[in-house]
Amino acid sequence: MKWNTIRTKLIVFILLPTLICIMATMFISYHYSTQSLRTRAVDENTNLLFQGNRNIESLIQEINRLSLIVYSDSDFYRLLEAGYEDMAANTRIYSSLNYISSSMPDISQVYLYGVKDRKATLLTQNTPKRWQGIPPYADSEITSSSPVFIQSTHISHSYGLTSPIPQLIPEPVFTLHRRIERIPTTTPLGFLSIDVKLTALTDIVSQLYDQKQENIWLLDGDGRIVYGSNSEEYGKRLHASWYNKQIATNQSSQGYFEEEDAVFIYQRIETQGLNWTLVKQIPTSYLFREANEAAAINIFLLVLLLITIATLTTLISFRITAPIKQLTRYMNQVQTGNLDVEIQPMGKDEIGVVTERFRSMMDTINNLILREYKLELSNKTNELRALQAQINPHFLNNTLQIIGTLALELKVPQIYSLLSALAKMMRYSMYNEEKIVTVKDELDHVKAYIELQKERFENKFSFRYDMEESLLETFMPKMILQPIVENYFKHGFNLSRSDGFIEITATRVDDNRMEICIQNNGNAIPSAKLDLLKQKLQHPTRTDIDLLRNTEQTKEATGSGIGLPNVLARLKFVCGDSATLTVDNLRAGGVVVKLEIEIIAEREKI
Repeated sequence: MKWNTIRTKLIVFILLPTLICIMATMFISYHYSTQSLRTRAVDENTNLLFQGNRNIESLIQEINRLSLIVYSDSDFYRLLEAGYEDMAANTRIYSSLNYISSSMPDISQVYLYGVKDRKATLLTQNTPKRWQGIPPYADSEITSSSPVFIQSTHISHSYGLTSPIPQLIPEPVFTLHRRIERIPTTTPLGFLSIDVKLTALTDIVSQLYDQKQENIWLLDGDGRIVYGSNSEEYGKRLHASWYNKQIATNQSSQGYFEEEDAVFIYQRIETQGLNWTLVKQIPTSYLFREANEAAAINIFLLVLLLITIATLTTLISFRITAPIKQLTRYMNQVQTGNLDVEIQPMGKDEIGVVTERFRSMMDTINNLILREYKLELSNKTNELRALQAQINPHFLNNTLQIIGTLALELKVPQIYSLLSALAKMMRYSMYNEEKIVTVKDELDHVKAYIELQKERFENKFSFRYDMEESLLETFMPKMILQPIVENYFKHGFNLSRSDGFIEITATRVDDNRMEICIQNNGNAIPSAKLDLLKQKLQHPTRTDIDLLRNTEQTKEATGSGIGLPNVLARLKFVCGDSATLTVDNLRAGGVVVKLEIEIIAEREKI
């Protein structure tokens, strides 16, 4: 397919803007959809993490409230302050620790260390054990200004105590450590540690994310993982560039950012002894799944639309360009010389109108060529007849001059006059290459012909003419008047009469046209033949065979082998289509032939 063809340009210029518009619409729609989904997801998950923050805070506060029993239980606090040695005191301590352990189903074990007696008590699986004379466990001994500390997730242990203790299956737990102070001072009376199973966080955090598609982390202030999607990472430090760059150095309580093909939303959880951060990761592929599905559907529809548009555009382009190609083939046939190519209609659109105009133009050209060809053929026929009638014009002309000289020597002037008239006619007809002559020359030729006819018919007719002086030097086609005059002697002359006449007049119709009238008082043309002749004069564009046909009927109607239709054809060829020739019978008897042509003032205009 060539670029410079209308078909290619039509297809490209329709498909290209359509494709650009559709792609731009899809891009804008996709961008808007992703932005809308991102904004909606951020808003929804920010609210969700905030709610998770409240729930985790409530959990920590509940554990913290349980740890404060040591202050609300006066007996427990007094025994811890004074020391306890007897069985009743130990039972009272065990009872308080058991209350703490049984208050929440997710508490794994409770550890208490009394500073005064250097006693350590561990309540595991509702079974208390006590050790005396040992130092406190290092993680439980709080020396900071805050009496409460939340330890990140770690594997449960026996706080450094040895057997005999109940066997405990190690599991991930986080621990609340509290320093029990002598009020109102900060002097430590003891240290309380409560291990909490991660199931307490699982019930809260599992509702904050989609476990199949999203990730979530609960991080402490040092970046260690308290809870997350991967249990193997519990207690380990999170090594991620996005955390160090976007969260660790940021002091805002909540926010979001997009990195590594994911959207991260974080919420800080800050309370007494606690500085955790809840982080949720949403992959963009999951976040924009609806937009991607819509984009996939749009791409499918785009491909289908493009196929449809391409098909329709191709069909339309072929519908438009096929007539042009067919018209080009017609023109190529005309160029090779085939002027008779049959041009079929091609519809009513613009191409169809052009094709119709081309067909009309070819019809006009063919008619013009046919008319000129007929006229040329007629002229060749006339020349052939003239050659057949003139064996050797120059020889005959010279011979006539010799005979005329002899007639003068023998004193027979009448014969000399006739020979001179015949010689004039022969000289006039010898210059066949001249298509036009002056009106005076044409009249002189008729005069020479009349002189011969007067001798033939013993002066039984008279000849007269009346022409305006200004018309004698104008031009007209050659051999027009003589064939018309000849018709009178062939078919209209009555030998029984001696008052016959033939008259030629020439008058100016207007400034540009003249009328030549040839009339006689001979025999009239029969009505049927006159109608036939008029019909031939009204429709001169006959076939070449009809033009040259010399039947008896044509001879009787025209009086000449050449005929009035031939005279009219030569008039139209030389003087234009406005030339007219009419014939009619006169009421008083006889025939009148009228010629009306444009006045030709100069020979060069022909």
